[in-house]
Amino acid sequence: MPEPAPGPALPPLRDVIARHGLAARKSLGQHFLLDLNLTAKIARAAGDLRGRTVFEVGPGPGGLTRALLQAGAGRVVAVERDERCLAALDELAAAYPDRLRIVAEDAMTLDEAAVLDRPAAVVANLPYNISTALLLKWLDRLDLFSGFTLMFQKEVAERLCAAPRGKAYGRLSVMVQWRLAPALLFNLPARAFTPPPKVASSVVGLSPRPAPLAPADPERLSRLVAAAFGQRRKMLRASLKPVTREAESLLTEAGIPPTARAEELSVEDFCRLARLWAG
Repeated sequence: MPEPAPGPALPPLRDVIARHGLAARKSLGQHFLLDLNLTAKIARAAGDLRGRTVFEVGPGPGGLTRALLQAGAGRVVAVERDERCLAALDELAAAYPDRLRIVAEDAMTLDEAAVLDRPAAVVANLPYNISTALLLKWLDRLDLFSGFTLMFQKEVAERLCAAPRGKAYGRLSVMVQWRLAPALLFNLPARAFTPPPKVASSVVGLSPRPAPLAPADPERLSRLVAAAFGQRRKMLRASLKPVTREAESLLTEAGIPPTARAEELSVEDFCRLARLWAG
């Protein structure tokens, strides 16, 4: 396939940050990625973006946004709550007429359906302080998205991809893997960011499953999983008591030893429990 046509000449990101006074704010979970080779790598990890709609949260001064536009994205919808960044993003929108829409809202309260007219590829260096909450929010509206290429703290990325019986396996693993197929794509060192965070970061690809791994009511599954991992050191017959008085008989009916602990159960095991509990 032919490469996307080269884009307009743009000023260095450090110059943009200095001109607009865009020092990263810890309160917003901001860590700017300025290395154009790395932003291009993230854009490539999302697959062929030519002509597609891309949804980005937390563009900041627009480093990854540039890479997405240069990769040929037909339209980038970028959500940024930090008003200081809007002027820099407006300059980028002017350089790519009709291809960048800036939404000056909080991604946590945004109605994505109001700004996306077709399923979008989500590609973002998510603000660390809302990354998990955002992903869980999006699980309830997967019809709006064709896939996700997201940067998280490495610890969170490992939880997303963890298998049963591992230390990282937990509530987040189950609820995400029920609906999405995750893959850890690559890691980035803290020194790649400005300012450097105290942790390493990882880029994760998450593909929506054609159907959930197993049938289950989302609310009941969520309650069971939260209870199980809320006291993960306890046996399930004890940790599930806050949600059902019949924990031991429920586990026995599901073919799960009541003495098992939460990290021993697969996603399908939790779904089977949720179905039996619903009955």
